[in-house]
Amino acid sequence: MKFPLGTIKFAKSWAISLAMEEDGLPKYFFHVRRRGTFEEDSEGIDLPSPEQACEEAIAAAREIVAERIRMGQPANGDKFEITTEDGTLVTTVSFQSAVGLD
Repeated sequence: MKFPLGTIKFAKSWAISLAMEEDGLPKYFFHVRRRGTFEEDSEGIDLPSPEQACEEAIAAAREIVAERIRMGQPANGDKFEITTEDGTLVTTVSFQSAVGLD
């Protein structure tokens, strides 16, 4: 997977550092939908709940949007699609909603 300017990779590593690395926790995957393309998260992170996964996505989206603004790039149109290990969609988090622009 390619990470434009490393922003997705940075946000994911940040989220991983916050995640609890215990056995038995469900794994959530943070796929990115960007202007008609789909970037699959093949690693995922272990988190205690769907609510925690949503909080992580919001925090990561805010970091990505902030980086894009600093770089003078557009910061809209992307979203996380959070799924479980079996592919069940938990929720979507638009980058715009994460920073209160919708």
